[in-house]
Amino acid sequence: MGKRATGWRLESFRAMAVERLRRCMHIGRLCEELGVSPSTLRKWRKQKESRHEQEPAGAERPGETLDEQNRRLKQALAEKVLEVDFLQGALQQIEARRRQNTASGARASTPRSGE
Repeated sequence: MGKRATGWRLESFRAMAVERLRRCMHIGRLCEELGVSPSTLRKWRKQKESRHEQEPAGAERPGETLDEQNRRLKQALAEKVLEVDFLQGALQQIEARRRQNTASGARASTPRSGE
């Protein structure tokens, strides 16, 4: 298994992993990329689902001041920015591998959309 990307807080990493699992076609590859076992990923998904059922539906939390809400939203934005950076880096690696394989005459490991 690979190493988990550094700089991630555990909760934000788990949230990102569960979100990617929701959209994932191949859990084994995702687990290898993230450096976690499939059972761990399923456990995180189950925990998130149980917490989601307990949370109120509204974006605002009762008794939360504007400063607290602002701080919480800035943190959420920062986590999303980290996720985007992570995914852009992964995409660049895939594109670099594709260019290497194309230059050597080998078939690309992942086909381009529409081909």
